[in-house]
Amino acid sequence: MWQNRFGSIAGVLILLLVAQVANATGPEPIEFERDVAPILTNHCIRCHRSESKKGDVSLESAADLEDSGTVEPGNPAESTLLEVVGSRPEGAKPKMPREGAPLSSEQVAVLRRWVEQGAEWPKGLVLKEKPKAGADWWSLRPLGNAPPPLAQEMPTGWPAHPIDGYIVAGLKAKGLVPSPPADRRTLIRRVTYDLTGLPPTADEIASFEADSSPVAYEKVVDRLLASPRYGEQWGRHWLDVIRFGESRGYERNEIIPNAWPFRDYIIRSFNDDKPFDRLVREHLAGDVIGKDDPEVEVGTTFLVCGPYDDVGNQDAAQAAVIRANTLDDVIRATGESFLGVTIGCARCHDHKFDPLSQKDYYSLYATFAGVRHGNRTVATASARVEHEALIAPLRDREGRATAEVARLEAAVRAASSPDAIKQLAAAKAERDAARAAQTSIPPLPSWWAGKFEPASGPFRIFIGGDPQRPGSPVSPAPLGVLSPVLPGYELPPDTTESSRRLALAEWIISPRNPLTPRVLANRLWHYHFGTGLVDTPSDFGFMGGQPSHPELLDWLARRLLDDGWRLKPLHRLIVTSMTYRQASTYRESAARVDGTCRSLWRFPPRRLAAEEVRDTMLTVAGLLEPRMGGPGFKLYAYFQDNVATYKPLDRPGPETYRRSVYHHSARASYLDVLSDFDCPDNALGTPRRASTTTPLQALTMLNHGFAVDTARAFADRLSREAGNVPDDQCRRAFVLAFGRAPTVEEVAHGCRLIEEYGLPSLCRALLNASEMIYID
Repeated sequence: MWQNRFGSIAGVLILLLVAQVANATGPEPIEFERDVAPILTNHCIRCHRSESKKGDVSLESAADLEDSGTVEPGNPAESTLLEVVGSRPEGAKPKMPREGAPLSSEQVAVLRRWVEQGAEWPKGLVLKEKPKAGADWWSLRPLGNAPPPLAQEMPTGWPAHPIDGYIVAGLKAKGLVPSPPADRRTLIRRVTYDLTGLPPTADEIASFEADSSPVAYEKVVDRLLASPRYGEQWGRHWLDVIRFGESRGYERNEIIPNAWPFRDYIIRSFNDDKPFDRLVREHLAGDVIGKDDPEVEVGTTFLVCGPYDDVGNQDAAQAAVIRANTLDDVIRATGESFLGVTIGCARCHDHKFDPLSQKDYYSLYATFAGVRHGNRTVATASARVEHEALIAPLRDREGRATAEVARLEAAVRAASSPDAIKQLAAAKAERDAARAAQTSIPPLPSWWAGKFEPASGPFRIFIGGDPQRPGSPVSPAPLGVLSPVLPGYELPPDTTESSRRLALAEWIISPRNPLTPRVLANRLWHYHFGTGLVDTPSDFGFMGGQPSHPELLDWLARRLLDDGWRLKPLHRLIVTSMTYRQASTYRESAARVDGTCRSLWRFPPRRLAAEEVRDTMLTVAGLLEPRMGGPGFKLYAYFQDNVATYKPLDRPGPETYRRSVYHHSARASYLDVLSDFDCPDNALGTPRRASTTTPLQALTMLNHGFAVDTARAFADRLSREAGNVPDDQCRRAFVLAFGRAPTVEEVAHGCRLIEEYGLPSLCRALLNASEMIYID
């Protein structure tokens, strides 16, 4: 017993002695990663890093610290770092940090002790500024799988619908109620423009208004989704997103005459309801998965349909920058279109806001390193065999004739004779005939679909984005930030170029990737309602918008996966919801609570897009040519010398009266009606269109040659269909322009306008009416 007690007392005494010794030897040693690194990372690295070096000071690494001369190990009094962050006389703010709050006295004390203890910095450790968002950012988390809420008090007449459950629950949380259903004319006009980009015909409106079937609206939706006009409308949306253009951009901006097969492929893919995961594979690796199948290979135009600097530069350093810019366009388009990430911001440094590193960016750079802009023969294997069977004998014939010409030329030089000269002339004629026969055989199709060359590396990060400053090595790989939910891959540098692109495509469309289905579901919602559940469709990062209905977004994304990545079922689900079928009536009381209508207490009205305005004018006038596909028409005269010039046509002729999606979309070309109504320049992707109101729009619609010709054609149509009675002409004009009968007062004003100024004047007035270019 005494021994146990003695042992216990001895243990206490020993502990007290150890504590006294510790106090005598000074405070606990500083650990750099635990104590110092967080201070430098949170307060200094933003400005003092290798690629910016404000004040010629970087604090990223031990080497940078030594080069800066701001710290004298073991000597705090001679260390500038402590001087600039320490307190100043009379409470003045320290010199550093210039932005943000000063360091606390405790933090300054930590730095001072670190310097006193030798300012040790672990070998190889590099400090990086932390992004604003981490791996737990909402868009990077796995898709939620909570079932739709069951709204207990759905508005009268609203059938059960999962989308409406989410929307009504959100409205109730804000003390709002939805709007009543839109009338039938408004609804069919809305959904017809939405799904096809064209107005409904008078017969279609009348038929829908007279159909008392409980599924009358669903029949309209199914008819529109099956229409070939659907692919033209929704293909146009996708071409906006992926920056499709038919000129090279930059200062020469030379036209690309053979990119149109990609536009047709996109329209065809949407009409066929091609699963989107298949579309992604074809965009990134169509040449791999569809070799010798033009319908698939053409998908790789996605990689090269952005601006391309073809001027060239004899300086190797500048040529490397141009090449880096070219691949940057491909990387940005891939990240923003499919994943909603602004990966381009990581070209020069780690992303400041999102958890994307330079390593991520240059891993994609390595993936696309073999992509080259240019034409490629795209044909079936049988077509290649047939073409070779035709051309090979002629090529051999030319070869034999060429050899004979060489032999005879030598003979003539040695001993000229009339027979030798005659034989030489005959041999030359045979050679020329063989060449002419070859040129008479139509070549295999050559499309602007990109070329692919081996690129084995080594691949490295470019410090500060400068190809002349190679940094750490990288391998082809996807974004590392998703590794907690989606295992990545890292391919050896010698992996074939095509395998890299295919591996990336498979990673993008993996069912475990939460970004791709979220981004795609949001794009559909955006085009149906004018604003996405996330109002920045190509940026799901920190600087983008937050989802207004996150549970609904995830439910739509899961539904997309369940439907095998097909878009038409999701379209149908959205447009058959009562949320979509609401009236657009403005209510001041609701607007005070939700002025932007993000909670969808009404259907948000919108103005027609530029192409819809032009196509509607042609439709109403009876001029629209429905022919699909093929080379595009031009609304400009094209001139090329050293650079390209695009001069808008004052009076475009009937050859241009096709849907606007078939226009040859050159970059930096002004197109009157289209440009005036915010058709974007496709130098960059356009995930959402602007919608402005300018005086130039009114001037163009009143005075441009296209508007004048369209009004005259409209008048001719009225004369054919309604005869020469102004009353009848006026009534028919309103039906064609607005899909409704005019009021008595409108008929009276219309007839007076016809009598005083002629029928074309009434037609011009109607084509300029807001009712024609706005959708309720």
